[in-house]
Amino acid sequence: MSVFALATMAAAAAEEAAHDAAEASGGLPQLDMSTWPSQLFWLAVTFGILYWLMAGRFLPAIGGAIEERRDRIADDLDQASDFKRQADDAEDAYNQSLADAKAKAQGIAADTRTEVDAEIAEMQAETDAKLQSKLDAAEARINDMKKEATAKVDEAAADATRAIVERLIDEAPTDDAVARAMTNVAR
Repeated sequence: MSVFALATMAAAAAEEAAHDAAEASGGLPQLDMSTWPSQLFWLAVTFGILYWLMAGRFLPAIGGAIEERRDRIADDLDQASDFKRQADDAEDAYNQSLADAKAKAQGIAADTRTEVDAEIAEMQAETDAKLQSKLDAAEARINDMKKEATAKVDEAAADATRAIVERLIDEAPTDDAVARAMTNVAR
């Protein structure tokens, strides 16, 4: 016979012996009152060991982990509020520097505008002065030309008067007579 067959027969025999013992005792062994003191003792020992392990090892470790986590969350919240405050301060500083830059830019623009306006006014004044001097010179030339033209017209009129009178009376009039005649006509 093989070892397997022997082991199978031994297991079957042990099972039958246990079955016969249970039938002889009359039911479930845990309800047998003769074994209760031993069951209560082992219950107390097992409960005590489990209580000691839980109270001494596991619960403090779990409580420490919970407390550590609670502390880490509180630290993270404090750090987040610090970062928020720093971000708000940085935003306020940025807004202030932006406002200062805008004000400075407006000041520079106003100064530049004032300088440009002054330069334009100065250039315009110079141009007006040059134009006025050219205009004055042109008016002076025009007046000179008018005087020359008037003089030439008077001279031509005097020559024409002299030539007409000379042709009419065959005698040349004097310059004084021609000038008086011209003055009388001009009035």
